[in-house]
Amino acid sequence: MRISALLPGKAGDPGRTGPDNRLFVDGCLWVLRSGAHRRDLPARYGKWETVHRRFSRR
Repeated sequence: MRISALLPGKAGDPGRTGPDNRLFVDGCLWVLRSGAHRRDLPARYGKWETVHRRFSRR
């Protein structure tokens, strides 16, 4: 993945490593494309709180 070095939660970062960066990116893109509130994120992308926390970290 070309953007993997830019994602928070990767191996080598302090703290816990993100379990699936693709789901995180897909969840962020879903919110941006749909224009929906982040709390409306479908469960298949994970908990909205986790996606928002990782998005805000950078």
